[in-house]
Amino acid sequence: MRNSILLGAAALLTSLALAQSADLQIRDDVPIDAYLALLAQVAPPAREGAEAYMAAFRARCGRALRTVELRRAFAEGNGDPTLMAMIRATHQKDTADLQRLGASISCPGS
Repeated sequence: MRNSILLGAAALLTSLALAQSADLQIRDDVPIDAYLALLAQVAPPAREGAEAYMAAFRARCGRALRTVELRRAFAEGNGDPTLMAMIRATHQKDTADLQRLGASISCPGS
């Protein structure tokens, strides 16, 4: 049941992101802290997974993930599979899976 709630929350976040703009042009006009606060209100595991994703991105790519990049990771298609899996792993407190997933993040332009 928890997984279905978590997947439902992820779907809700995706729907919210899609509803933000009819033409899917996601702008970088929301501070990352504000976006993470919204995630925490909607689904705390989503925020925790997003923070893990952001930390892994910084470690692998050598720079911080921009808000627009995180929003796209939630919004495009069914969401970035690595991000969605990291949300699930965070919720399940599966640190081994989080490390494995973090190592699989690809950096833009590489």
